[in-house]
Amino acid sequence: MALPRISKVYGAVNVGSFRISAMIMGLSETGEMIILGSGHRASQGIKRGYITDMAAATYAIRDAVERAEKNAGTSVSSVWIGCAGAGLSSQIAKVEIDIGGRRIEEEDIEQLLVTARDSIQPDGRMILHAQPAHYTLDGAHGVANPKGLHAERLGVDIHVMLAEGAPVRNLIEAVQNAHLEVESVVAAPIAAGHACLSHEERELGTALIEIGGEMTNVSVYAGGMLLGLKSIPQGSADITDAIASAFGIRRFQAERLKCVAGSAIASPTDHREMIPVNGPGDSEDVAVARGADDRNRVPRAELVSVVTEQLSRQTDEIGRALKEMGFAGARGSQVVLTGGGAELAGIAEFAQGALGRPVRIGKPPTLRGLPEAHATPGFATLSGLCLYAADDPVDIRSIESGYQKTVKLTGLAMAGRVFRAVKEYF
Repeated sequence: MALPRISKVYGAVNVGSFRISAMIMGLSETGEMIILGSGHRASQGIKRGYITDMAAATYAIRDAVERAEKNAGTSVSSVWIGCAGAGLSSQIAKVEIDIGGRRIEEEDIEQLLVTARDSIQPDGRMILHAQPAHYTLDGAHGVANPKGLHAERLGVDIHVMLAEGAPVRNLIEAVQNAHLEVESVVAAPIAAGHACLSHEERELGTALIEIGGEMTNVSVYAGGMLLGLKSIPQGSADITDAIASAFGIRRFQAERLKCVAGSAIASPTDHREMIPVNGPGDSEDVAVARGADDRNRVPRAELVSVVTEQLSRQTDEIGRALKEMGFAGARGSQVVLTGGGAELAGIAEFAQGALGRPVRIGKPPTLRGLPEAHATPGFATLSGLCLYAADDPVDIRSIESGYQKTVKLTGLAMAGRVFRAVKEYF
């Protein structure tokens, strides 16, 4: 079936500690989002979300993008970047101005957002996002567009995402060295939320836990916006390292054991089931596991025990982070797990028991052209980057000049443009 005519192409790169993935998405003339091509490769030069080797990271980024371009049959010159490290933090800036009971005009919204400029305190950090989430009229929340309404006081809640400047600049430079322009740097929790959470979930209150290779981002959504974010320097690679240490084997063997036979839930047959440590094509000099039999096999029960012990430590940290952000009691409802670490068998059931609330796995939405291998939690942030870019988020802090939609902006859209312009002089 022939693809409809593509009117706009978006490129995205998610730079993770475990893998670097790239996606090229097209917007058809009918408004349908179509995946044209995607690709990924193992990360190089990146540790816990930070660039540690510029040349290696640049090569890996270029390689991932070229794989996506080959699959798409087209090239991209600019990309949106996902950022999971760099000391991400979130804050809400609340601002009010007097209206005096009259009708709210466009100029009032502009004045409100100019006033909001002074309320943002980055403390020497870089602003990645500064988005008007919703407006308030005389303290009443949930107003999407206040223009034309009457009020004594007009307020706005602005979600601000901050990051450490140097790591973000290193990330930008690595992409630019790969001969790509940077449209914008997007915080991974924002992109993942765009892909995994429905509008209702963002309104009612949901915790989104993105488990990467070496970082876990815990974010809380409510009232339609991201209210809090905490980063935990642990991820699925720590489980791999725990397996390698427990059995005295190499990391690649431990990773394979985790993916093939690892589970967060024990079963009665685990003690009788022996798992081969050697894989197809392994050479004779691979490490023999501690406690293995003469065929280099280990009991599955021991593997599951190592996995669950490490996972308990991580869920304890996640639980503490949720409690610190006020995600408890009646206010805390559902938890959504995503990221590559969410692909571990049984992890949703384990997390549900550990956190004491409903848990589901968050995957990318069903999109035309999305390969089955990339329709997994590990690629949710990548898909979210493309979807976020296609939504034309007018309030995002542009790293370099992007594109402008040829439409008349009013209300919230105009307010977002004004606020972005204000930030350029902040």
